[in-house]
Formats: sequence, structure tokens, C-alpha cells
Amino acid sequence: MIQQENRSFDTYFGTFPGADGIPMQNGKATVCVNDRRLGSCVAPYLDHADVNGGGPHNASNASADIDGGKMDGFIAQAQGARKGCLNTTDPACANSALPDVMGYHSASDIPNYWTYAKDFVLQDHMFEPNASWSLPSHLFLVSEWSAFCTQADTPSSCTNALETRPAERPPAKPAVSGGEPGPKKGSGQPIYAWTDLTYLLYQHHVSWGYYVVTGSEPDCRNDAAETCTAVRQNANTPGIWNPLPWFDTVGTDHQLGNIQSVQHFFAAAKAGTLPSVSWVVPSGAVSEHPPARVSDGQSYVTSLVNAVMNGPDWDSTAIFLAWDDWGGFYDHVVPPTVDRNGYGLRVPGIVISPYAKQGYVDHQTLSFDAYDKFIEDDFLGGERIDPQTDGRPDPRPDVRENERILGDLVDDFDFNQKPRRPVVLPVHPSTTLTEK
Repeated sequence: MIQQENRSFDTYFGTFPGADGIPMQNGKATVCVNDRRLGSCVAPYLDHADVNGGGPHNASNASADIDGGKMDGFIAQAQGARKGCLNTTDPACANSALPDVMGYHSASDIPNYWTYAKDFVLQDHMFEPNASWSLPSHLFLVSEWSAFCTQADTPSSCTNALETRPAERPPAKPAVSGGEPGPKKGSGQPIYAWTDLTYLLYQHHVSWGYYVVTGSEPDCRNDAAETCTAVRQNANTPGIWNPLPWFDTVGTDHQLGNIQSVQHFFAAAKAGTLPSVSWVVPSGAVSEHPPARVSDGQSYVTSLVNAVMNGPDWDSTAIFLAWDDWGGFYDHVVPPTVDRNGYGLRVPGIVISPYAKQGYVDHQTLSFDAYDKFIEDDFLGGERIDPQTDGRPDPRPDVRENERILGDLVDDFDFNQKPRRPVVLPVHPSTTLTEK
């Protein structure tokens, strides 16, 4: 599972053939969003800028953007966002003086992403699991819930928290090395006492790895490079994109060592020793989170995919690529509601595998919950992160994998077909992205 940052479906694939994209007639958008400052309605427009600003993306912004199903709050929210923030990943901020949330990219801007979508599977109804920002989204990615807990190792002390935030104070020492249990109350770090997927993987002796990039950009200067590692690697610091070190279960199971630098992912891909389940998360510079460059993110993702395709594990691998939240960018599809947490807005989803259907657009209703469901069905005999059965009762509102409307990722594969050959792409493709 490769997780990138802050893009809506329409801003990347709104004009993809056969997808539920931006409503158009004769090549012109038939939808628009009111801009009160201009006194006009702004339609989605082609934006070749490599650096985008986006909009605020807290829970309140998600609600305002959706506006009861009108999907018309994007410009107003971007105009009202904080500007010039020192922390550019602050979900209350926008990273542009002029809103660009109605802009969308073309195939020529992100050719590798469109090639993956054309050659493999594009999911056009993939929704962020929660209607909020990056941290809750990453918590749902690994645990199907976002909560606030008051007592370590006590799942019953947790309560639902859609807008949860980590502690402001950094850990006093590296959180991963040493294999010690996670943070305790009073340590200045959050307590994540509820059950995550790694708990079940450990119980079933299923290998897993969580790979973290620390650095400013992909360290690839040659377009023909097979892989592209990042500089200044460090997986020892928990954060909004690396929450597993804060989970009690990970420390108690002595699995903290599974959280590693992305260098280990490249090495395992080359050696054919990838774990059964892998999550790969970026640094800010290669995340596509505004103001990070789209081109840097595409190059980084391509390097990950190339590494798997060129390795011995390709014939038994499924790569799920998605963006963690909408980043304030426009999308025209109203998210379905499954519980108090979501779903959130629509994001791009791509499946890359030798068994993936070719040129298939999956219209099923999906969320990151479908990833956990697929893993549980594949490796755990269908066991769920369920407080009624997993031995760690927590008060989560529902078992997300069992939601009635949630699709099944098995539909994206044809396991009877001959395994498809790799589609190794240039790490730095020619694009129409511009500096402004």
C-alpha cells in the first residue's frame, strides 16, 4: 500500500476516459463553484502547475466543501484558509495566495499515473475513510479507527475522535529502536490503545513492514534508474504519517523494528524478501502534499513500483496506490455516509499487479477499509478487527470492513490470467508541468 497525499479524484483523473470524472459537454465542464469575491461561478480548469496550493482539509472543511451534497464549498474554504503557515502540512492552511482548488491535471502532466491507470486498474469511487485530515486517515489505514485514549493498554479507554491530533511535544528518544512498548500517559505522546491490523498479523504469524521516507526529494538523477532512494532516511520518529510506533500493540508484540527506512523496502524488493504486507509512506517533499511538487511525488512512486516490478516478488504482488485525503481540491461526487466518521471525499485509487485486470475502471464504492478487508481475507481467513472477536474490545462504532456498501478488491483481479509483465516507466518522465 503506497500512500500519497492530498489530491482529489477529479484533480488527477477528472478527464480519464470511462471514469466518473468532471461532468463535461463538448469538452467544457458543466459544473462550477461560486466565487463570491469574483462574483462568478468558476468551472474546473486545466492547471499545469507543478506546485499547487490546495485548500484546508479539517473535518469542518470537509463538511463545508460537501455542503449537504451541493459540493460547492471548495473556493470559499480556500479563500478563508490560513496563509503563509510555517508548517505547510497544517490542515487549516492553504499554500497559495490565489485558490487553485478548481484546477485539474491532464494525462500529459502525470503520464506515469495515467499509464498505470490505463494498463492496470483505476478505482473511481475510492473515498477517504474519514472526512478529515492526514492523521485520522493514516490511523484508519492501519486500524480502521481514529480515537483518543486516556489509558495505555486499555482499549476501553478510547473514544471516537475524527479530528484527533498527536501530542505537540516530540518524543524524548527514538520511538522505534529497542523494541520497547509505546508511549504511556504523561509522556507527551498520544496513547493509541485500540486494536490495529498489525495485532492480527502478529497473531497469525504474517510478516509486515511499514516503510518511511525522510528526505527532501527522490535521489535519482538518471531517468533510466531502476530505483530511486530518498536522502536522509529516518524511520525512528512517529508522526502523522507514521502512527504505528504510538500503538500499544506494536510495542507489546515487539514489532517496532518492522517500522523501517524506505531503503529497506528497496533492498527487500531487490532481494525478493518483501513482507506479506507493506505500507509505504512519503516525506513531505515527495508526498504531493501542497506545496510539494507533483513531479517529485510521481518520480518517487514510480521508483517504488519499478523496484517491485524488477524484483523476484512481482509475480505475487498487488500494489494499492492511493492519496490519503482530498487536500481541499474540488471533487463533484457526493461521499456516501457509513457512520459518524465518513466516508470522506473521493481520492484517486490505482491497483497495479500482474493479476490486475487491464484497462479496467472499478466503479465499486471503496475506501481504505477495503485494503484491510482484502488483507484479512487473503492472510487471516477473513478474521476482522472486531471488538467482539479479536480479544481486545474497544468501543469503535462499527466494523468498517463489513460495511454493506463496501466493494471487494477481488473484483480488480483476474487470477486465471497469465501473470502480466512489468511496465517499468522512466523515473523522470517528460511532462507538461510548469513552474507557475
